Amino acid sequence: MENHSRRNQLQRVSVCALALLAVMACGGRGETYEPGGASSGRGPVAPEAPAPLQAAGKGFTYNFDSDAVGRMPTNFHEGLTGGGARGEWKIAADPTAPSSPNVLAQISSDDTSYRFPLAIADDGSFKDLDMSVRFKAVSGEEDQAGGLVFRLKDADNYYIVRANALENNVVLYKLENGKRSDIDLKGEGSTYGKKASVPRQQWNLLRVVAIGNLFEVYLNGEKLFEVEDDTFKEAGKVGLWTKADSVTYFDDLQVTAR
Repeated sequence: MENHSRRNQLQRVSVCALALLAVMACGGRGETYEPGGASSGRGPVAPEAPAPLQAAGKGFTYNFDSDAVGRMPTNFHEGLTGGGARGEWKIAADPTAPSSPNVLAQISSDDTSYRFPLAIADDGSFKDLDMSVRFKAVSGEEDQAGGLVFRLKDADNYYIVRANALENNVVLYKLENGKRSDIDLKGEGSTYGKKASVPRQQWNLLRVVAIGNLFEVYLNGEKLFEVEDDTFKEAGKVGLWTKADSVTYFDDLQVTAR
Protein backbone atom coordinates (compact mmCIF):
# COMPACT_ATOMS: atom_id res chain seq x y z
CA MET A 1 0.00 0.00 0.00
CA GLU A 2 2.84 2.37 0.85
CA ASN A 3 4.55 1.75 -2.51
CA HIS A 4 1.24 2.16 -4.33
CA SER A 5 0.66 5.48 -2.54
CA ARG A 6 4.14 6.69 -3.45
CA ARG A 7 3.56 5.79 -7.10
CA ASN A 8 0.33 7.79 -7.09
CA GLN A 9 2.09 10.79 -5.57
CA LEU A 10 4.88 10.60 -8.15
CA GLN A 11 2.32 10.37 -10.95
CA ARG A 12 0.49 13.47 -9.64
CA VAL A 13 3.78 15.41 -9.38
CA SER A 14 4.72 14.37 -12.93
CA VAL A 15 1.38 15.49 -14.34
CA CYS A 16 1.64 18.87 -12.57
CA ALA A 17 5.20 19.37 -13.80
CA LEU A 18 4.22 18.59 -17.39
CA ALA A 19 1.29 21.00 -17.17
CA LEU A 20 3.57 23.75 -15.88
CA LEU A 21 6.08 23.15 -18.66
CA ALA A 22 3.29 23.29 -21.24
CA VAL A 23 2.10 26.66 -19.93
CA MET A 24 5.65 28.04 -19.92
CA ALA A 25 6.28 26.80 -23.46
CA CYS A 26 3.15 28.45 -24.76
CA GLY A 27 4.38 31.93 -23.87
CA GLY A 28 1.67 34.45 -24.63
CA ARG A 29 -0.44 32.21 -26.87
CA GLY A 30 -4.12 32.27 -26.05
CA GLU A 31 -3.91 34.30 -22.84
CA THR A 32 -7.27 35.57 -21.70
CA TYR A 33 -9.28 37.18 -18.94
CA GLU A 34 -12.94 38.04 -18.41
CA PRO A 35 -13.59 41.27 -20.39
CA GLY A 36 -15.42 43.74 -18.22
CA GLY A 37 -15.92 41.16 -15.49
CA ALA A 38 -14.90 40.88 -11.87
CA SER A 39 -11.33 39.93 -12.75
CA SER A 40 -10.80 43.13 -14.72
CA GLY A 41 -12.41 45.44 -12.18
CA ARG A 42 -13.17 48.09 -14.78
CA GLY A 43 -16.65 47.50 -16.15
CA PRO A 44 -17.66 47.19 -19.84
CA VAL A 45 -15.20 48.35 -22.49
CA ALA A 46 -16.18 51.74 -23.89
CA PRO A 47 -16.35 52.07 -27.69
CA GLU A 48 -13.84 54.45 -29.24
CA ALA A 49 -15.01 57.85 -30.43
CA PRO A 50 -14.74 58.13 -34.24
CA ALA A 51 -11.57 59.63 -35.72
CA PRO A 52 -11.13 60.80 -39.33
CA LEU A 53 -9.76 58.20 -41.73
CA GLN A 54 -6.39 59.31 -43.08
CA ALA A 55 -5.76 59.25 -46.84
CA ALA A 56 -2.61 57.67 -48.26
CA GLY A 57 0.44 59.79 -47.50
CA LYS A 58 -1.22 61.59 -44.59
CA GLY A 59 -0.23 61.04 -41.00
CA PHE A 60 1.14 62.41 -37.75
CA THR A 61 4.41 62.74 -35.89
CA TYR A 62 4.46 63.01 -32.09
CA ASN A 63 7.69 64.11 -30.38
CA PHE A 64 5.87 65.32 -27.22
CA ASP A 65 8.17 68.35 -26.86
CA SER A 66 5.36 70.94 -26.83
CA ASP A 67 3.24 68.97 -24.33
CA ALA A 68 3.07 69.94 -20.64
CA VAL A 69 5.33 67.87 -18.39
CA GLY A 70 3.42 65.76 -15.86
CA ARG A 71 0.28 65.34 -17.99
CA MET A 72 -1.10 63.11 -20.69
CA PRO A 73 -0.84 64.69 -24.16
CA THR A 74 -4.11 66.43 -25.01
CA ASN A 75 -4.58 64.44 -28.23
CA PHE A 76 -4.24 61.05 -26.48
CA HIS A 77 -6.33 59.18 -23.94
CA GLU A 78 -5.49 56.19 -21.79
CA GLY A 79 -7.03 52.74 -21.95
CA LEU A 80 -6.53 49.36 -20.33
CA THR A 81 -6.75 45.76 -21.48
CA GLY A 82 -6.90 43.16 -18.71
CA GLY A 83 -6.82 43.67 -14.96
CA GLY A 84 -4.87 45.61 -12.39
CA ALA A 85 -4.45 49.36 -12.04
CA ARG A 86 -4.87 51.71 -14.95
CA GLY A 87 -1.71 52.97 -16.58
CA GLU A 88 -0.05 56.21 -15.55
CA TRP A 89 0.96 58.02 -18.72
CA LYS A 90 2.79 61.33 -18.34
CA ILE A 91 5.02 63.63 -20.31
CA ALA A 92 8.48 63.55 -18.71
CA ALA A 93 11.77 65.28 -19.38
CA ASP A 94 14.61 62.95 -20.42
CA PRO A 95 17.99 64.35 -21.50
CA THR A 96 18.66 61.15 -23.48
CA ALA A 97 15.47 61.52 -25.59
CA PRO A 98 16.08 61.11 -29.34
CA SER A 99 14.24 64.42 -29.83
CA SER A 100 14.78 66.22 -26.56
CA PRO A 101 13.58 67.34 -24.14
CA ASN A 102 10.38 65.32 -23.63
CA VAL A 103 9.13 61.75 -23.81
CA LEU A 104 5.80 60.05 -23.11
CA ALA A 105 6.34 57.74 -20.13
CA GLN A 106 4.24 54.94 -18.67
CA ILE A 107 5.39 54.95 -15.04
CA SER A 108 2.91 52.70 -13.17
CA SER A 109 4.66 49.57 -11.88
CA ASP A 110 1.60 47.47 -11.02
CA ASP A 111 2.84 43.93 -11.65
CA THR A 112 -0.50 42.34 -12.59
CA SER A 113 0.62 39.93 -15.31
CA TYR A 114 -2.37 40.26 -17.66
CA ARG A 115 -2.36 44.06 -17.68
CA PHE A 116 -1.81 46.15 -20.80
CA PRO A 117 -1.93 49.96 -20.38
CA LEU A 118 -2.70 51.87 -23.59
CA ALA A 119 -2.08 55.43 -24.79
CA ILE A 120 -4.48 55.90 -27.72
CA ALA A 121 -4.06 58.70 -30.26
CA ASP A 122 -7.25 60.58 -31.16
CA ASP A 123 -6.17 62.48 -34.28
CA GLY A 124 -7.03 59.91 -36.92
CA SER A 125 -7.71 56.33 -37.91
CA PHE A 126 -5.64 54.19 -40.27
CA LYS A 127 -6.09 50.95 -42.19
CA ASP A 128 -2.87 50.47 -44.16
CA LEU A 129 0.04 52.23 -42.48
CA ASP A 130 3.73 52.62 -41.78
CA MET A 131 4.20 53.20 -38.04
CA SER A 132 7.25 53.49 -35.82
CA VAL A 133 8.34 54.64 -32.37
CA ARG A 134 11.52 54.94 -30.37
CA PHE A 135 11.21 53.37 -26.93
CA LYS A 136 13.38 52.75 -23.87
CA ALA A 137 12.71 49.91 -21.41
CA VAL A 138 13.47 51.60 -18.08
CA SER A 139 12.49 48.99 -15.49
CA GLY A 140 10.25 46.06 -14.62
CA GLU A 141 10.52 42.73 -12.81
CA GLU A 142 7.56 41.02 -14.52
CA ASP A 143 8.15 42.61 -17.94
CA GLN A 144 10.10 45.34 -19.73
CA ALA A 145 8.01 45.85 -22.84
CA GLY A 146 6.90 48.55 -25.24
CA GLY A 147 4.68 48.27 -28.29
CA LEU A 148 2.71 49.76 -31.17
CA VAL A 149 -1.07 49.34 -31.38
CA PHE A 150 -2.90 49.62 -34.71
CA ARG A 151 -6.39 49.05 -36.18
CA LEU A 152 -7.71 49.54 -32.68
CA LYS A 153 -11.48 49.16 -32.37
CA ASP A 154 -11.57 49.48 -28.57
CA ALA A 155 -9.40 48.54 -25.59
CA ASP A 156 -10.13 44.83 -26.10
CA ASN A 157 -9.76 44.60 -29.89
CA TYR A 158 -6.61 45.55 -31.81
CA TYR A 159 -3.27 44.43 -33.20
CA ILE A 160 -0.13 44.95 -31.11
CA VAL A 161 3.54 44.43 -31.99
CA ARG A 162 5.81 44.62 -28.97
CA ALA A 163 9.47 44.24 -28.05
CA ASN A 164 10.50 42.85 -24.66
CA ALA A 165 13.88 43.59 -23.08
CA LEU A 166 13.57 40.79 -20.50
CA GLU A 167 12.72 38.12 -23.07
CA ASN A 168 14.79 39.63 -25.90
CA ASN A 169 12.11 39.00 -28.49
CA VAL A 170 9.56 40.76 -30.69
CA VAL A 171 6.02 39.39 -31.08
CA LEU A 172 2.94 40.48 -33.02
CA TYR A 173 -0.38 39.63 -31.37
CA LYS A 174 -4.05 40.17 -31.92
CA LEU A 175 -6.24 41.18 -28.98
CA GLU A 176 -9.72 39.89 -29.78
CA ASN A 177 -12.43 40.36 -27.15
CA GLY A 178 -9.70 40.73 -24.55
CA LYS A 179 -7.86 37.53 -25.51
CA ARG A 180 -4.24 37.96 -26.56
CA SER A 181 -2.89 35.47 -29.14
CA ASP A 182 0.43 35.61 -30.96
CA ILE A 183 0.23 35.26 -34.74
CA ASP A 184 2.30 32.65 -36.59
CA LEU A 185 5.19 33.98 -38.64
CA LYS A 186 4.81 33.75 -42.40
CA GLY A 187 6.93 30.87 -43.70
CA GLU A 188 8.08 29.89 -40.19
CA GLY A 189 4.94 28.77 -38.38
CA SER A 190 4.38 28.86 -34.63
CA THR A 191 7.54 30.34 -33.12
CA TYR A 192 6.22 32.92 -30.60
CA GLY A 193 7.62 35.85 -32.53
CA LYS A 194 11.34 36.25 -33.15
CA LYS A 195 14.32 36.37 -30.84
CA ALA A 196 16.13 39.71 -31.06
CA SER A 197 18.39 41.82 -28.88
CA VAL A 198 16.35 44.52 -27.10
CA PRO A 199 18.88 46.46 -24.97
CA ARG A 200 17.58 47.79 -21.66
CA GLN A 201 18.02 51.43 -20.72
CA GLN A 202 18.72 52.21 -24.37
CA TRP A 203 16.61 53.69 -27.14
CA ASN A 204 15.32 51.17 -29.69
CA LEU A 205 13.31 51.71 -32.87
CA LEU A 206 10.23 49.52 -33.40
CA ARG A 207 8.34 49.65 -36.72
CA VAL A 208 5.40 47.92 -38.36
CA VAL A 209 4.12 48.21 -41.94
CA ALA A 210 0.56 46.93 -42.44
CA ILE A 211 -0.87 46.51 -45.95
CA GLY A 212 -4.11 44.55 -46.17
CA ASN A 213 -3.60 41.35 -44.18
CA LEU A 214 0.21 41.41 -44.45
CA PHE A 215 2.26 42.95 -41.62
CA GLU A 216 6.04 43.50 -41.67
CA VAL A 217 7.92 44.01 -38.41
CA TYR A 218 11.28 45.76 -37.92
CA LEU A 219 13.55 46.42 -34.94
CA ASN A 220 16.38 48.94 -35.08
CA GLY A 221 16.24 49.02 -38.88
CA GLU A 222 16.31 45.24 -39.37
CA LYS A 223 13.33 43.40 -40.80
CA LEU A 224 12.53 40.53 -38.44
CA PHE A 225 9.45 38.80 -39.85
CA GLU A 226 6.10 38.97 -41.62
CA VAL A 227 2.68 37.74 -40.50
CA GLU A 228 -0.69 37.43 -42.22
CA ASP A 229 -4.01 37.83 -40.43
CA ASP A 230 -7.58 38.80 -41.34
CA THR A 231 -9.09 39.44 -37.90
CA PHE A 232 -9.24 43.24 -38.13
CA LYS A 233 -9.79 44.38 -41.71
CA GLU A 234 -11.12 47.87 -41.06
CA ALA A 235 -9.35 51.09 -40.13
CA GLY A 236 -8.82 51.88 -36.48
CA LYS A 237 -6.91 54.09 -34.12
CA VAL A 238 -3.23 53.74 -33.24
CA GLY A 239 -1.37 54.02 -29.96
CA LEU A 240 1.28 52.85 -27.53
CA TRP A 241 1.26 49.85 -25.19
CA THR A 242 3.07 48.38 -22.20
CA LYS A 243 2.65 45.25 -20.09
CA ALA A 244 2.43 44.52 -16.35
CA ASP A 245 5.07 46.50 -14.39
CA SER A 246 6.96 47.80 -17.43
CA VAL A 247 8.14 51.37 -16.98
CA THR A 248 8.75 52.45 -20.57
CA TYR A 249 9.57 55.75 -22.28
CA PHE A 250 8.46 56.59 -25.83
CA ASP A 251 9.55 59.25 -28.30
CA ASP A 252 9.14 60.16 -31.97
CA LEU A 253 5.94 58.21 -32.69
CA GLN A 254 5.29 58.42 -36.42
CA VAL A 255 2.39 57.04 -38.43
CA THR A 256 1.65 57.47 -42.14
CA ALA A 257 -1.28 56.07 -44.11
CA ARG A 258 -0.33 53.83 -47.03
